[in-house]
Amino acid sequence: MPTLFDYLETEQATFDEKPFGPLDSAVLSQLSMVDFGDVVAPPPTPSSGVLRRLTSVLLPAASPVRLGDAAHVADRDDKVTGLVPEDIRRCLVVGGTSRRFGGLELRYYRSVFDESFHTQFAACTFVWRDAFAYVGFRGTDVSFTGWRENLDMAYRPQVAAQNLARAYLEEVAPYLPRRLHIGGHSKGGNLALYAALTCSDATRRRIERVWSHDAPGFKSGVFSEVDYALLEGRVHRTVPQDSIIGMLLDCPVEPHVVSSTAVGIDQHSIFSWEIDGDDFAYRDSLSDMSCALRDISAEWLAHVGEARAARIVDAIWAAVEASGAKDIRDVLASGPQWLHQLIEASRNLGQESSDVIRDALGDLFNVVVRRIGRDAISSLAWMWE
Repeated sequence: MPTLFDYLETEQATFDEKPFGPLDSAVLSQLSMVDFGDVVAPPPTPSSGVLRRLTSVLLPAASPVRLGDAAHVADRDDKVTGLVPEDIRRCLVVGGTSRRFGGLELRYYRSVFDESFHTQFAACTFVWRDAFAYVGFRGTDVSFTGWRENLDMAYRPQVAAQNLARAYLEEVAPYLPRRLHIGGHSKGGNLALYAALTCSDATRRRIERVWSHDAPGFKSGVFSEVDYALLEGRVHRTVPQDSIIGMLLDCPVEPHVVSSTAVGIDQHSIFSWEIDGDDFAYRDSLSDMSCALRDISAEWLAHVGEARAARIVDAIWAAVEASGAKDIRDVLASGPQWLHQLIEASRNLGQESSDVIRDALGDLFNVVVRRIGRDAISSLAWMWE
């Protein structure tokens, strides 16, 4: 079956000739992983009232750069992040020469990284003439800071990157075409949905579609049915059939399930998702194991509670840092051994941290046994194949 690269390499219709769709969002969600800071100007200095409205008319874009002219960024290793940097680099190079994507203007690149506040955020906006704009939010990079912020989502109503996403959307919206698409992959999809749910009514009315690609949800209770009703029919959520990341935390939007050529956690890469013409190749339902993971994680987090979850995250992260790993790639490279290494590292932190992690894993094991049975636990190895 063809994948996203086949679409990138063969689709030559412009956005004037063929409307924006799920595959286009998938491409731009991956380009949001590129550091365009050297070639794309940041958002305009915030202003208000008459000055802001006047500036939006007189200065609609500060030195816009076409994607085709920015593709040379791919030559630098430090400008591409994520777990599949070579695929993202290829996406940028091929997209830059594409008749469909090469003419997109890149505007308003912003990146915020703060280890002390567990903050990893970046966004860039892609504009097609005066027709529409796609506000793309970056997913998690390979830094421990970015992954620690992901864990914080499990017990905090909001994290810094989510607040930055809402602020970015509100800041750039006055300078963009009226029709807005907002999207991202993984954490980027979470940020896109958070921004759309919490932005002003005036900005929300302009949103044509929110694109969430295998993104985690939110802490239970943060948003209600009333909140989601404000975006009814405008959220397009996609996950692979064995989704792991997309099953974490709470999101009531029914997902479109996509077939993937990969196995286990590797299905998180959007480049492994199969396509059918101008769209993804969809399946009728999630796999049984993906559904089980969703139910297990929800039950475990409900049992743990917010205060204890905070202690667990602190202990786990202290153990990760003590393990000697330089970034998340070192952790993932160890495969199924990562859990054993985590436990060993926790023993060097002191009895309290060791006890917190041991008790948390014990509770998780009990939930797994209750949900899928002791004999089925060995099948979880598919997640690391």
